[in-house]
Amino acid sequence: MAGNGEIQWCFSQVKGALDDDVTEADIISCVEFNDDGEFLATGDKGGRVVIFQRDPVSKNCIPKRGEYNVYSTFQSHEPEFDYLKSLEIEEKINKIRWLRRKNPAHFLLSTNDKTIKLWKVSEKEWRVEGLNLKEDSGTYRDASSLTSLQIPTVKPSPLVVEASLRRVFANAHTYHINSISVNSDQETYLSADDLRINLWNLEITDQSFNIVDIKPTNMEELTEVITASEFHPSSCNLFVYSSSKGTIRLCDMRAAALCDKHAKLFDEPEDPTNRSFFSEIISSISDVKFSYSGRYMVSRDYLAIKVWDLHMESRPIECYPVHEYLRSKLCSLYENDCIFDKFECCWNGTDTAIMTGSYNNFFRMFDRNLKKDYTLEASREVAKPKTVLKPRKVGMGGKRKKDEIGVDCLDFSKKILHTAWHPKENIIAVAATNNLFLFQDKC
Repeated sequence: MAGNGEIQWCFSQVKGALDDDVTEADIISCVEFNDDGEFLATGDKGGRVVIFQRDPVSKNCIPKRGEYNVYSTFQSHEPEFDYLKSLEIEEKINKIRWLRRKNPAHFLLSTNDKTIKLWKVSEKEWRVEGLNLKEDSGTYRDASSLTSLQIPTVKPSPLVVEASLRRVFANAHTYHINSISVNSDQETYLSADDLRINLWNLEITDQSFNIVDIKPTNMEELTEVITASEFHPSSCNLFVYSSSKGTIRLCDMRAAALCDKHAKLFDEPEDPTNRSFFSEIISSISDVKFSYSGRYMVSRDYLAIKVWDLHMESRPIECYPVHEYLRSKLCSLYENDCIFDKFECCWNGTDTAIMTGSYNNFFRMFDRNLKKDYTLEASREVAKPKTVLKPRKVGMGGKRKKDEIGVDCLDFSKKILHTAWHPKENIIAVAATNNLFLFQDKC
């Protein structure tokens, strides 16, 4: 720890090849810690899920290190084709959500644009030998050749981690799924697409309940879409969803079966002086997350990250510009489609700091107590053990100071869209294209 309670971040680990030859399938599309932070899951555009486990040596050494090893890799989704609509359905993993652990196995939900799957990840350290109808290799014997019966025996074997598909939740969304969220009761979860939110029971795959439907009778009258949705961390009847109009609606499932009428609407009126052609696009909220305490929410639009108090709907209690220097570049960002990038955001375990991504492999951290912000970079230059991250600065003027990078020098193809913060320690995971960077506080 540095002075005044500030944290210095140092490099811990990188997963992936630090080279420029990146295939589309290898690009990481989501990152998620489980509830105790011992496991970390990533999904990619190739439909694969990779689970990392906290290295026990790094956890128990002094000082602690945030190092993770590959625990399991499996193919979650395959490319499909919708013959009715003549549309290809990508295998890309949009979201991963862990269920709270109840037994030695782990359960997690993964989704692409259309189909949600429940996976069980378990360990096997034994094998059954001496079966009557099977060889040890697994091939079946000829039953007529059996002359005696034997009792199978269980023997220890090398550890095998097995991922098995337990449930498939399909055919419930007309539009692309952008969010899934497990309820605090651990029995239900929600899935959201552009116009509808469905409520599922984890045990039932053939039906779901539509709890939000904003689809107009005439699609030409469509003015907004749902961009993200999440359950409250402790109140199983509450959930929020954000929209492309920059609003957040809090809904209470006790009020009505269909939650089209919200309980609260969180909306900040736009400053007329900042009004421009791009105002509607950049005001769209790309992500919303409840704090661990459930008292606050954090939302991310294109240029800023905001903290909301559930007791105050009129305006956010905190607003932090993420990359305000891009306001003058909105025209070129519109032309190269970067203005439609959907950045995620996350809380630390104590609700005292928030994090989100930017361009040039920069990511931003905001300390709510110290009212300070930091710009850090995930790059191959820092990929050395215990390297302390140096704060980066972007110069907006003509003459730049030392260690500043000009706005025109930013690489917009390198973007940090997905980040995750360990729920109990200062360990962060940052997805930079096909690489997963892990950083920790400098002890």
